[in-house]
Amino acid sequence: MDVTRDPSPRPAPRPAGPPVPPAGGPGTAGTTAATGKAQPVRADSGGLTAPNPAMAARTAAPEDPPTRQLTPVRADPDTETPTTRRPPRVDQALRERHAFALPGWLALLVLLLATAGLLVILVRAGVVPEFEALPDIRTEAVHRGGPAGLTGAEIAAVAAVGLLLVAVLAGLLSNPGGEARVLTRWGRYRGTVRRAGLLWVNPLVRRRRVDVRLRHWRSDPVTVTDRTGTPIVVRLLVVWRVRDTARAMLSVAAHEAYLREQIHAVLSRTASRLPCDSNAGPGPALRDGQWFADELSRALAAEAHPAGLEVYSVQPITLDYAPEVAESMRRRRLADLDAGLRTVLVDDAVEAAALAVRRLERATAHQLDEAARSALMEQLLVAFVAPAGVSAPVPAPAVRPTRKEAAGRKEGRPA
Repeated sequence: MDVTRDPSPRPAPRPAGPPVPPAGGPGTAGTTAATGKAQPVRADSGGLTAPNPAMAARTAAPEDPPTRQLTPVRADPDTETPTTRRPPRVDQALRERHAFALPGWLALLVLLLATAGLLVILVRAGVVPEFEALPDIRTEAVHRGGPAGLTGAEIAAVAAVGLLLVAVLAGLLSNPGGEARVLTRWGRYRGTVRRAGLLWVNPLVRRRRVDVRLRHWRSDPVTVTDRTGTPIVVRLLVVWRVRDTARAMLSVAAHEAYLREQIHAVLSRTASRLPCDSNAGPGPALRDGQWFADELSRALAAEAHPAGLEVYSVQPITLDYAPEVAESMRRRRLADLDAGLRTVLVDDAVEAAALAVRRLERATAHQLDEAARSALMEQLLVAFVAPAGVSAPVPAPAVRPTRKEAAGRKEGRPA
């Protein structure tokens, strides 16, 4: 009998009436499904009573729970600490676009027509003598022998034609292949001309030449440190070109100097992640495979992208230790190679000795005991590893007694 239990009968639970929707809105139950908390239920008498726990549990746990909507968490750039350094951001509106340019032959045609019109005006006014091979187009005043001169309308026409000639000549542009012209007017980017040949552009814009050909740059020897802190000297070959002329000319002061500085920074950061040589130890090294070149190419491409530069490949040409540590590292490398070679030779000798012992037991149909097997393997290892001309005696293996001989020895009988 449980003495801790109250033997008195408990009153039957009072059936709760239907819940009345609260004032917050129609159709809401007395228990909020989203929070799982029971709300007060209004009884028949109009007073507020505490809800029944069983009823609240049944109401808070519906048969089909609503699916929780997961919203992506957006990082706050002001409070979040980035794990890796991000490249600098540039103005997204600063992108290369085509500039307005007319064909050069059209500008030459306008230039020729304007020159012909200017000559006609001057000949009609008598300022320029008439050519006998051409028809007479002079005015009546010039024919009567009056003074040669220009009227107000003719002066205005000559001025207009002269301005047209100056504009056409000032707007002519000869753009060779492999180059582009970045056009700016009063400090604002107006477009880029990549088409080669003779063109005509707005004479009021400033033109900057940009080389857009595929280019390569061989760096000078750069001294950096690897993961172990050892100074190394690296020379790189970088293949790159200008992809966005607007950003290359306007987002940085000098895109070539920017690329050189980024090469040095990326090289220092990448070389510090691995040692130069593994030295017969576990793990990769800078000299192993293509990882070093691929990582340099990827990192430099990300750094050069905001400046409008496109990096195709970064290949290390030379990778050596600095002169002050080159000799000591060479000796260490040779010592590690010698130790590794000795380990391989000893392992091979042990395997060969074990195989020879097994074959000997198989050929003689006798199994050697542990002491005899150890002595035989020791002598075989000395014979395998000893230098040339040094011989080691090999003792005769002890034969393990058979079962009958062992039983006779136990009973005291001679074998």
